[in-house]
Amino acid sequence: MKIVAAELRWVQIPLVAPFRTSFGTCDDRDTIVLRVVTDGGIEGWSECGAEIDPLYSEEWLAGVELVIRDHLWPRISALGDGLTAVAVKPALEPVKRHFMAKHLLETAILDAELKGAGMSFGSYLGSVKERVPAGVSVGIMDTLPELLEAVAGYVEAGYVRIKLKIEPGWDLEPVRLVRQEFGDDLLLQVDANTAYTLLDVQHLTRLDEFGLLLIEQPLREDDLRGHAELARVMRTPVCLDESITSARDAATAIAQRACSVINIKPARVGGYLEARRIHDVAAANGIPVWCGGMLETGIGRAPNLALAALPGFVLPGDTSASSRYYSQDLTKPFELDADGCIAVPTGPGIGVDILPDVLAAVTDRVDSLPIG
Repeated sequence: MKIVAAELRWVQIPLVAPFRTSFGTCDDRDTIVLRVVTDGGIEGWSECGAEIDPLYSEEWLAGVELVIRDHLWPRISALGDGLTAVAVKPALEPVKRHFMAKHLLETAILDAELKGAGMSFGSYLGSVKERVPAGVSVGIMDTLPELLEAVAGYVEAGYVRIKLKIEPGWDLEPVRLVRQEFGDDLLLQVDANTAYTLLDVQHLTRLDEFGLLLIEQPLREDDLRGHAELARVMRTPVCLDESITSARDAATAIAQRACSVINIKPARVGGYLEARRIHDVAAANGIPVWCGGMLETGIGRAPNLALAALPGFVLPGDTSASSRYYSQDLTKPFELDADGCIAVPTGPGIGVDILPDVLAAVTDRVDSLPIG
């Protein structure tokens, strides 16, 4: 397979409501969409997981564009007719980290390759489910009544799991009120996005009384020892997110008993092939996994659903319906069914078609990548 055209589209899509975490607030989804065209005329699409600022990770959108143009794309172009999705990782290995930029390239190439073969992402990755249970991530709110109203809406909509973003000063009381209001049967978990330190251990153990599914990434991403110490004293399962960027990281964290659950985000780990490796490592060690989200549009949500249908994904992920974030998605909207699940796309590649008029309306600029 050979690429004969490629373009990076900068897009900005309004969110239906601001989304606040411990590291900032988003009013819009700013991202880069990559489109590649093969010599057979097949299009491959992908969506960048990086944000406008380097707060969730060290990557940010302008940096993604630069590293792709100056360092990653020349290595992809050098593969010529020998380009395959499997060849992407070794070709890009000399460039350290930059996982979200690498994910953008690998996913678009894999999409085009699978479309050419008439195979879906789900079939290629090894999905075993036609539908996956959908959870929803609830951001930090200005007031507790506002939080309860938001959670009530998501419960009424049919989401099977609620995740609350927390930070120092917004943790025990919000969790307590949600648990009291919606009962012990609600699947409830929290996500700190690295907002705490080991000095907060005794405070965090107070979350144990609420019967949470897990606490996600309470400490810094580079503090595996700290997570192991926390996991030793908390009854609530510790889940790692930002700390896990590879199957090697997963194996190390498991060996150090730094977690008992892993959140797998394909964008964070460099693509779906590495995400599947992490799944396999976790499954071999009896560690449950679930699929996290980065406010993806349908372009990124579709392959995430395929990943979440692998056998080791036994917890509901952040694979919410399109309407959770957007009044108009870039694809046909994903919707919850009566059981709180979303269907896994079965068409070739990512399995969804991009709506060209909608994409054009939210595109700020288009930059072509050099060919040959």
